[in-house]
Amino acid sequence: MFEGAKKALIARRDTHIDQLADKLKEDRVRRVIEPILEGSNEIDDVSEDDIQYCEDLGLIKREGSLEVANEIYREVIPRSLSYATQRTIYQEPQWYVDADGKLNMIKLLTNFQQFFREHSESWLTRFKYEEAGPQLLLQAFLQRIINGGGLIDREYGLGRKRTDLYIRWPIIEDRFAIKDKEYPFPLIYNPEDLQRIVIELKLKHNYSLETVMDEGLKQTSAYVNKTGAKEAYLIIFDQENPNWEEKIFTEKRNYEGLEITVFGM
Repeated sequence: MFEGAKKALIARRDTHIDQLADKLKEDRVRRVIEPILEGSNEIDDVSEDDIQYCEDLGLIKREGSLEVANEIYREVIPRSLSYATQRTIYQEPQWYVDADGKLNMIKLLTNFQQFFREHSESWLTRFKYEEAGPQLLLQAFLQRIINGGGLIDREYGLGRKRTDLYIRWPIIEDRFAIKDKEYPFPLIYNPEDLQRIVIELKLKHNYSLETVMDEGLKQTSAYVNKTGAKEAYLIIFDQENPNWEEKIFTEKRNYEGLEITVFGM
């Protein structure tokens, strides 16, 4: 019931949600929110006044480090920032759902990898929050596919050095057999019939690929342990290397008995 109410509130775009979207356009808000979305270690050249302004707006809270204030805003902020992009990405959920009703995440992330290679140069410049563009573009891509039948939970904050995405997808055979029927979440389902997926997003900044991967594998494993997910993926965005042949890769890694599929892009 809580998840259904939260989703309805976001979809309804009440006045305070629309006001939030307007506030996100302000530079003094962007300077604070963007590094939180990235999971940066610190905020450079941001005044205490800007931080206090965002706190007074109810956008952030200080709990050791700066975090988005609440669970609804954690979802609304990236959705607001990537809404136009999401609407213009041509992807259909049925392309990525197997006959047994499960999301085919390897196919989905492989297609995004190619999409990112072909279009990132032009698409990332469309984001006012350009530094957080890779994460926002992936979330727009995922939202386009998952919005009709599942949920995406997001965790990020200053100093986390990653963004955590947790997808819950009810497994329904013949989901698209009935035209114009959307299966809302939540559904009455057997817990065995819920696909739980973790995607960890990392930006490669001034570190070797192996260092970033080792840290990412450890963080992905910890998030899997927290959520009980059965599938785990680590995505590493390398914006420093212009050579796509070097930074595009897919490989499976084993971390303490957990298989994690790593996508480089």
